[in-house]
Amino acid sequence: MPVSTTSATAAGLCSFIDESPSPFHVCATVARELDARGFTRLAEAQPWPDGETGRYYVVRGGSLVAWSTAAATAPITPFRVVGAHTDSPNLRVKQHPDLVVAGWRVVGLEPYGGALLNSWLDRDLGLSGRLSVRAGNTVREHLIRVDDPILRVPQLAIHLSEDRRGVTLDPQRHVNAVWGVGTEPRSFLRYVAERAGVPAGDVLGWELMTHDLTPSRIVGDGDDLVSAPRLDNQGTCYAGSHAFLAAVDDPGAAIPVLAMFDHEEVGSQSDRGAQSDLLPAVLERIALARGGGRTEYLAALAGSVCASGDMAHATHPNYPERHEPAHRIEVNGGPVLKVNQNLRYATDAAGAGAFALAAAQAGVPLQRYVHRADLPCGSTIGPMTAARTGMSTVDVGAPQLAMHSARELMGAHDVPAYAAALAAFLTPAE
Repeated sequence: MPVSTTSATAAGLCSFIDESPSPFHVCATVARELDARGFTRLAEAQPWPDGETGRYYVVRGGSLVAWSTAAATAPITPFRVVGAHTDSPNLRVKQHPDLVVAGWRVVGLEPYGGALLNSWLDRDLGLSGRLSVRAGNTVREHLIRVDDPILRVPQLAIHLSEDRRGVTLDPQRHVNAVWGVGTEPRSFLRYVAERAGVPAGDVLGWELMTHDLTPSRIVGDGDDLVSAPRLDNQGTCYAGSHAFLAAVDDPGAAIPVLAMFDHEEVGSQSDRGAQSDLLPAVLERIALARGGGRTEYLAALAGSVCASGDMAHATHPNYPERHEPAHRIEVNGGPVLKVNQNLRYATDAAGAGAFALAAAQAGVPLQRYVHRADLPCGSTIGPMTAARTGMSTVDVGAPQLAMHSARELMGAHDVPAYAAALAAFLTPAE
C-alpha cells in the first residue's frame, strides 16, 4: 500500500510548541486538531460506542490517547501505537509560594524533572498550567496561560561568586523567581486567579509551571535548525500527531493509536503516566467495543507493536568525546533507532525491524544510537509500555542538542522525516 504522507514542517512545530506551554496545553492543542478532523472525545467514566467504527480520543489530565477503528476488521485486529510524552523539565510553583527576601517579592519555585538549572537563569518567564476551581458542589478544571514576563530567576554576579566561575545552583535556594519589589508579601495565587478570571477563594488546587517567553524560531545557515523550548518531547508530540492523522486517512492492517503521556520526566508513576492503566484500559475497551472479550484483547496485543518516540542525542560538536565513537548521530540525518543492552530503551530485534522497514518505506534514512557504556543512560516510556502491555516495542526519536535545557536545538529537516517514518510505522501492510 502507499505510504502515508504528513503535513509536518519545522514552522508547524514552532507554532505547536508556542501554543503548548504545559502538558495540559499540549493535549488541548492536539484535541483541537482531532476535533477538526471529525474525532469524538469520549469520557472514561461513561459507556463507549459498541460495534461502531469511528475516530475517538480520551484525555486524562496532561495525557491523551487517540485511535481510529476504520481498519478494525475483527476483534483481534492488532494495534500500532506511537507513544510520546507531553511533559518537559521546568520550574514549578510551590504550594506556599509567597516570599519576601531583602526587599524583593519572590515566588517559590522548585525544579520538575532533570532541568538544566543554569539554562533557566535570566530569562523572562511566563506561567501556565491548570487550576481546580470550585463550581458549586463540584470542581472544574481551568487552563491558565500568562505570556507576560512576570517572573525572572536572576543569576549571581560573577564578582560575588567565590571562584568567579559562577555558582553551583542549589534547587532549594537558587531557583526562586523575583516578581516585584516590596517589604510585604503579595499573594501570587490571587494574582493567578485574577488572570484566570476566577475568584481566588474558589481555587482549590493548582499545577503551575514556568515557560520561557522567547518564541520558537527557525535558525541557522539555510534555515536548517529549530531553536525552541520543550523539543523534548513536543517534537514527538507534533510529529506523532501528524503521523497519526495521516495514518487514519490511509489505514493499514492495524488500528493506529496515538498515546501521549504526562510525567515521563519524573518516572511516569502516576494516574496518567506510562506506568498507569491508561493505555491498557483504552486498548481493552477498544477490543470490547468491537465485540471481543479478554481473549480477543490479549490476541490483539500479541500482534501489536509500539514505537516509543522520544528525542535522541545528536553528537555534540563541543563534546564529541561524550558520545559512542562508532555511533555518530547527525542533525538532519533522519530519525534515530535507540538501543540499550540494559533495556533503558525497549528496542529488540523485532521492534527494530518493524521501524527500520517503516523508515525504508517512507524513504527516509535511519540512524542507530547507542549510549557510551561508561555513562548512565536515560530512559523513556518504552520499557514500561512494553512491560504493561506485552507489546513488542521499539524506542525511536529525532536528534537534538541541549536536551533538558530551557532552550533546545534540532534539525528543521528532521521534522517531516520523523513524521513520515512514524506514519509509515502506523500503516503496516497486510
